[in-house]
Amino acid sequence: MLAVMALPFVGSVCAQDMPKPEAKRINGYTPMWWKEAVVYQVYPRSFKDSNGDGIGDLPGITSKLDYLKELGVDVIWLSPHYDSPNADNGYDIRDYRKVMKEFGTMADFDALLAGVKQRHMKLIIDLVVNHTSDEHQWFVESRKSKDNSYREYYFWRDGKGPEGNQQPNNYPSFFSGSAWQYDPATKQYYLHYFAVKQPDLNWDNPKVRAEVYDLMKFWLDKGVDGFRMDVIPLISKPAGLPDLTSEQLKDVGKAYANGPHMHEYLQEMNRNVMSKYDVMTVGEALGISLEETPLMVGDDRHELNMIFNFDAVRINRDGRQWKSWTLPELKAIYARHARELDVHSWDTVFLSNHDNPRLVSSFGDDSTQYRVASAKLIETMLLTLRGTTFIYQGDELGMTNYPFKGIGDYDDIEAKNGYKADVETGKVSEAAYLDNLRHMSRDNARTPMQWDGSANGGFTTGKPWLTVNPNYKEINAAEEVEDKQSIYNYTKAMIALRHATPVLVYGSYEDLDPMNPSIFAYTRSLGIDRYLVVLNFSGNPVTYKIPGGLKPTKLLITNLGSKEVDTSTLHLKPWEARVYWYPSAASAGMPRGGSIAPGEEGAMTKVLKCRDVGMDCSFEARGNSEEEIMAQAAEHARKDHGMEKIPTEIATAVKAAIRDE
Repeated sequence: MLAVMALPFVGSVCAQDMPKPEAKRINGYTPMWWKEAVVYQVYPRSFKDSNGDGIGDLPGITSKLDYLKELGVDVIWLSPHYDSPNADNGYDIRDYRKVMKEFGTMADFDALLAGVKQRHMKLIIDLVVNHTSDEHQWFVESRKSKDNSYREYYFWRDGKGPEGNQQPNNYPSFFSGSAWQYDPATKQYYLHYFAVKQPDLNWDNPKVRAEVYDLMKFWLDKGVDGFRMDVIPLISKPAGLPDLTSEQLKDVGKAYANGPHMHEYLQEMNRNVMSKYDVMTVGEALGISLEETPLMVGDDRHELNMIFNFDAVRINRDGRQWKSWTLPELKAIYARHARELDVHSWDTVFLSNHDNPRLVSSFGDDSTQYRVASAKLIETMLLTLRGTTFIYQGDELGMTNYPFKGIGDYDDIEAKNGYKADVETGKVSEAAYLDNLRHMSRDNARTPMQWDGSANGGFTTGKPWLTVNPNYKEINAAEEVEDKQSIYNYTKAMIALRHATPVLVYGSYEDLDPMNPSIFAYTRSLGIDRYLVVLNFSGNPVTYKIPGGLKPTKLLITNLGSKEVDTSTLHLKPWEARVYWYPSAASAGMPRGGSIAPGEEGAMTKVLKCRDVGMDCSFEARGNSEEEIMAQAAEHARKDHGMEKIPTEIATAVKAAIRDE
């Protein structure tokens, strides 16, 4: 008689039986808390103002921790909170060991951290060490004289030309203009990839690296749980700082990234700092291709846990220009990620942050008719794809882009510098520039959080630093928390589903219909566990036949109230999302949860529930005898889990199930 066994192998029992941490694997992955986490990004300036000065602050964040705990997120990522003159909204740091005055005090930070820990969440903070503020003490000293002990903390060069009044090379700044600024005190230029007030640190100087590692330990010793590392691939500069070629100038981010010592410095950072703590690290991987990603995040590389690739989030732009995109293009990106990143290279899933426009305005439909449905659909996708999910503040409410009118409405230095470089020089008309900026501007994501229907959306009792979106009376947290059909409560349910479903974290991914222009249908699978996600990325109803004749038997969640099951033809409403469970070949016809049902030709199909033996995943084995199945189980345990023998609990359960045949 043919037996089909689902054998669970990974989890608490395995952890006790296995001598090596690397043996505790699920579907080939080593389980880690940061892989299973859902991360919520807080932009402090725009989150919640507690003192009426119009600027969000740390006590304001602390006051909303219960809101975040109720949503279900595990990790809060706090954007820069350090002392800063705010040339780039906190990404120009004046003192790494001091809290920005507008945000509060170190005591306020300690209270925030304690509040996070009390609620069993974690806190990671931004690490901005490619550059500092020009008001940082290191740079203040560095610019005093050529022989100052801090001179080599930054990049200083003589100008070109007979008078030395030309930039040292042709490097452009990400914020328009040259990346070199002349300093009359010593008659040299300093390098700044970003704003003039953000001079780049010289990581080739071991003293700089030691300073960085020391400040990292300062915050980790306080109890923070890791770092999001700002533009970290840029820390190693090209040897000799040669001119960029015409081809390199087409993609400056790629030209600046991945310098000759980047991996060396990240590995040194890991040895000296991260390896000594249980932390999460995620790098903003500007200029790093998907193919290069494993070199930064591979288990054996000892650099970072994961990075942000921007291929998906920036599918709707060409440089600084907004462009249309298609669903097959987006699906192709996720398919490439699944191919290129194996079980040793963890991924991130995100489509928004403080540097990108609002999620539903960019990837959904922010019209009154479809905003709610499309926002829920996107959250469904983000929380069922491979990798750690990152949610940006307000996305759980479906906050939208702001209706900007003129350049005076913007705060962002990138927008203002671009206006000077493009409009004031006559390269682009003002109308064209502003039309593009409305789609692209980072300020769309930085408008204040909409807490309730009171003045300024409940963000502040004063004048907000950036105007609140006028739709705050219709879109706000107070109403959505109470509305069971809201985007907030749907996102909460999706987070809970992800937490309860290891397959959505560690399961394999397959796109079922990559060229379909409207439907994104994919599966997540782990052993006998199978999940089907179907998303209608359009404003039209679609009758959709599931490829392969799949007939999902259990609808786990949907954004529009559908009840269709046990059919391979789905009738999808505009922007409808559904997540199904369906039986694998091994469990076809079997109720979920370990029941027994007849198989073909009188054979029996058996499934052992993972939780019966304290495990988190399973694998299938087929055989006509106990010896055959036990041999397959032993081989699986050895190859995929590093076990010398099968744990007693599993062996006993397997033999008992076989004998029941």
